Amino acid sequence: MTTQPQVRTFDLRDMAFSPTAALFEGAVRAGLGFSLFVVRTAPGGFVELHVHPYAETFLLLEGRGRWTAGDVVSELEPEQMLVVPPQTPHGFRNTGDVPLLVVSVHESGTLQQTFLGEDPA
Repeated sequence: MTTQPQVRTFDLRDMAFSPTAALFEGAVRAGLGFSLFVVRTAPGGFVELHVHPYAETFLLLEGRGRWTAGDVVSELEPEQMLVVPPQTPHGFRNTGDVPLLVVSVHESGTLQQTFLGEDPA
């Protein structure tokens, strides 16, 4: 007997990863092969460089930020996306005067990341 996928509702408050981020791990919560972060970063705040063994795609919804991905530095505005290949050191910084609202999609059902102890550009 095959089980039908179920419609599920999730609340970001129940997935708090830190004071500024919520993490949906797809494998753990819904048997899915992707995960995502919803991150709010205050002006001047940043996420230090880190790597994943899979690609990560960032969608900036609000604010302005600077992403470092390997040797590439990109300035993003709302409704722009950035794709970072696997094993590429990356991080971002809020360069604006309002909080960043970012959704990042991880091509893995569980979070796998290694912080490198370095700030982004």
